[in-house]
Amino acid sequence: MSTDFEAVLKGKYPAKAHAKRVVDIIRQKTPDAAGVVYLEGRMTKMQEDNDSPEPFRQRRYFYYLTGCNLADCCFAYDMESSKSILFIPPIDPDDVIWSGLPVSIDEALARYDVDEVKYTTDVNPTLAHLASQKPKSAVFAIANQVSDNVTFLEFDNKDFAAVKEAIETARVVKDEYEVATMRKANHISSLAHKAVLQRAKSAAYERELEAAFVERCVAHGAKEMAYHPILAGGRAAATLHYVDNNAPLKGKLNVLVDAGAEWENYAADITRTFPLSGKFTKESRDIYDIVFRMQQECIGLIKAGALWDDIHLHAHKVAIDGLLALGILKGDAKEILEARTSAAFFPHGLGHYLGLDTHDVGGNPNRQEKDAFFRYLRLRGRVPAGSVVTVEPGVYFCEFIIKPYLDDAVHGKYIDAAVLDKYWEVGGVRIEDNVLVTGDGCDNLTSAIKEPGEIEALISAS
Repeated sequence: MSTDFEAVLKGKYPAKAHAKRVVDIIRQKTPDAAGVVYLEGRMTKMQEDNDSPEPFRQRRYFYYLTGCNLADCCFAYDMESSKSILFIPPIDPDDVIWSGLPVSIDEALARYDVDEVKYTTDVNPTLAHLASQKPKSAVFAIANQVSDNVTFLEFDNKDFAAVKEAIETARVVKDEYEVATMRKANHISSLAHKAVLQRAKSAAYERELEAAFVERCVAHGAKEMAYHPILAGGRAAATLHYVDNNAPLKGKLNVLVDAGAEWENYAADITRTFPLSGKFTKESRDIYDIVFRMQQECIGLIKAGALWDDIHLHAHKVAIDGLLALGILKGDAKEILEARTSAAFFPHGLGHYLGLDTHDVGGNPNRQEKDAFFRYLRLRGRVPAGSVVTVEPGVYFCEFIIKPYLDDAVHGKYIDAAVLDKYWEVGGVRIEDNVLVTGDGCDNLTSAIKEPGEIEALISAS
C-alpha cells in the first residue's frame, strides 16, 4: 500500500474547516442561527476506590472541532467571526512533580488548528464577552456535556441539540486529512494481521494471537485499539462479538480475527479468517470462497449514491447461491430470499460507516425494522462520495441461531440438516475491508492479505 498519507499527516488536523462545515449545516436548518458553539472535551475521572484516572478517551464531537487529544479542555467558536478558541488547563504546580509540565499556550497554538488558546479559568468571562457582542445570540452545546461551573447566563437562547446533529452529519464525509489517518490506521493494522498469520501455527491460545496483533500496532505507534479485538478459534467464530480471546486452539480448524488500531482517534476495522494448520479443509474453503465472493461483488457495487440496502441484499443473494451449491440450502433461490432464511447464516449487516468511531455516526439504523434482513444494519440509505464504509459479509454456523430455523415450518424446508452437520466446526467466516466511496467506485484502504492461496502460503512458511 502506498504511504502517501504520511505527507498529508505532516499538516494540522483541519479543525477550523470542520467547525465551518458544522455551522453551515446548522444554518441549512436555521438560516439566521448566530452565536457561539461551545464544547467540552473529556474530563479526568478517577477510578472508583483508586488514586489513578480511568483510561482517557477523547469525546469525538470535541475532537472533530479541535483536533485536540488533551484532557480537561474546552472549546468556543464564534459563528459570526469564525474565530475558534481552545481552552487548556492552567499549570498546577502540585501536579508538575508527578506528570511534568503540561502543554503551554504557545505549544497548543502551534499544534492545533485554532485561532486562540486560553486557560480554562477564562471560559466564563470569554463566553460572557462573546454573548455581549451580539444581543439575542444563542449558545450551541451538547446536552449533559457541560460542566456545572460553566454558565450561559448572558445568552438569550440555548440549543442543546443542533450542534450534535450537525457534527454527526458532517462526520459522514471525510476530508483528505481524515482519509490519511484512516489509511495509516489500516496500514498498521494490516501489518498486525500479517503478524497474526505468522504466529498461527505456533500459538497455543487465542491470547497469543491477540498479543501478536497488539504488539505490531504498538511498535508502529498505534497504542490504542479502535475496539476490543476479537480472536475467535473454532466454533467461537460464530459469536459475532466474541471477546474472551483466551481459549486453547488445539484441535480447531480456523481462527477469525476482527481487530483494528486507531491513528489520531480514527479507526481501522479489519476481519480475516484463516486455517490454523496453514491449509483450509474442504468445508472451510467452501465457506471461505462464498464469503470472499460476497465481499468482492459487493465492493464492486459501491459508488457514490449507491443504496446500501441493495448492496446488502446482493450479499444475501450470493450467500444463497453458494449455500445452495453446497447443499446446505435446498429449494428455489428466490423463495429462500423472500423467506429470509439466509439470515440464519448471515444475521448481521454488510457494514457501517467508519471514522472517529468504529460504528461511526450518520448511518441512520432502524432497530424497529420488521424485515429480518435489514433490522441489524448500522447503515441505511445512499452512501455519499467521501464516506468510508466497512464491507464485512460473513457466513456463520451458530447453533443458537440456526436450530430455531431448522425447527421452523417456513425455514426448515430450505435447510438440509445432514449436509449442515459437516460444517459446524468451521464456526464462521467473515472478511472485512474498509473502503473510501468515490464518485465512480471505491478505494480499498485495507491491504491485509485475504486471497486464500496467499493466506495458506504465509502461514505455511512461518
